Amino acid sequence: MNHLNYHTTLLEDTVKKIYSHLDIYHPRQLDTLEIANSLDIKVHFINISSRTYKGEIIIDSRLSPEEQWEDFAHELCHVLLQYGNQIINLDSLFLKYQEWKANNFALHFCVPTFMLQKSLLIHKIASIPEAIPFIKNQYNVTDEIAEKRLIHFRNQLQISKLHSVERS
Repeated sequence: MNHLNYHTTLLEDTVKKIYSHLDIYHPRQLDTLEIANSLDIKVHFINISSRTYKGEIIIDSRLSPEEQWEDFAHELCHVLLQYGNQIINLDSLFLKYQEWKANNFALHFCVPTFMLQKSLLIHKIASIPEAIPFIKNQYNVTDEIAEKRLIHFRNQLQISKLHSVERS
């Protein structure tokens, strides 16, 4: 995957700013409790579905560590970037929109583009099937999230290529 001409999205830039603010630059630094502590956000691991409540994050303790990391990123989006109480009186379309945005944020937060680019370059990984196990282990995510993130990255690469050709 040649990503020299990659054009980042606003979301990718936002995730990079959050991580830069926290002095996090490598996958080994991606730790739920360290990040929450640095952001002054309380996290609770409880035997209920993951959610936010009064600015705090509740993570389902029954989930695997990978699923907990993914849920943390999803809920972090609700805390940092969204407003309102989803439990009461939100229009269902707006609720779906917020959930879509939080899912997209989680993809990028769990596997940040600026880290992903370095990882793929350093290890010379060229295909999605080859990269899935690597991304899964490097970023502590599920196969599903690794694949979705790589597909999204590949699609952004293709869009960047198109923009480069149009400018030529």
